[in-house]
Amino acid sequence: MAFHKLVKNSAYYSRFQTKYKRRRSGKTDYYARKRLITQAKNKYNAPKYRLVVRFTNRDIITQIVTSEINGDKVFCAAYSHELRAYGIEHGLTNWAAAYATGLLLARRVLKKLGLDEDFTGVEEADGEYTLTEAAETDDGERRPFKAFLDVGLARTSTGARVFAVMKGASDGGILVPHSENRFPGFDIESEELDAETLKKYIFGGHVAEYMETLADDDEERYKSQFVKYIEDDVEADALEDLYSEAHKAIREDPLKKYESDAPKKSKDEWKKESRKYRQTKLTLEQRQKRVQERIAELREE
Repeated sequence: MAFHKLVKNSAYYSRFQTKYKRRRSGKTDYYARKRLITQAKNKYNAPKYRLVVRFTNRDIITQIVTSEINGDKVFCAAYSHELRAYGIEHGLTNWAAAYATGLLLARRVLKKLGLDEDFTGVEEADGEYTLTEAAETDDGERRPFKAFLDVGLARTSTGARVFAVMKGASDGGILVPHSENRFPGFDIESEELDAETLKKYIFGGHVAEYMETLADDDEERYKSQFVKYIEDDVEADALEDLYSEAHKAIREDPLKKYESDAPKKSKDEWKKESRKYRQTKLTLEQRQKRVQERIAELREE
């Protein structure tokens, strides 16, 4: 019998469907996910942790997640809106806030594990490239907590905010394997990192620079764009000290929670709120009455 090669025709491809639901809806990069969760078999069910970073229009979500057979489990989380408890009220999605959120997550994780004393990280951010190394303890050498960066579907271009979170977590005492070539200030030609440029971003120097430029060139736009800063008397010169103080406060108490000044709504109040937007279904009599009213209106016209 002659060899017959099976060729997939157009009928096959018209029936072919993408395997995973989240891939079809464009929510998960399974090529990256497979490599982030696959653990060597000789690790004997040891969890493989991921530093998950996601951005919304108003918040930054950072989590330490491990994958299990019955789903992903969040070990610890930190959000940029929690930075209000540490004195950062504005710009909660910018580069400096992303760094502070990463730092908060790292200190929170290590506090939870009882490793915050052994792994202090970089106590005063200097913009230098550093990786967390093993620490000498009374019981011998202690390896650091390790997590791999999970960026989801975010663009990983040089200077992206996902790397700000990674830098904050690394400076906070977590080992996040990475290189310096995606930080702001990295020169492609010389292949060197300008620590001063990176430090400027960590302390919001780029925001302060923009505030000063806008105040000089277009005062109207400055007043509209930085209206919340102006209301709270936050000037460009004060930003570096503000972020520096926030970093110290995070290290002192990473478990501090942000309590909003607005009173919390009860369950009944939230129900009443949701009913405002719910459309009630009309009965047959009501629909017929509405049709008759509409006919009467048209006849009058």
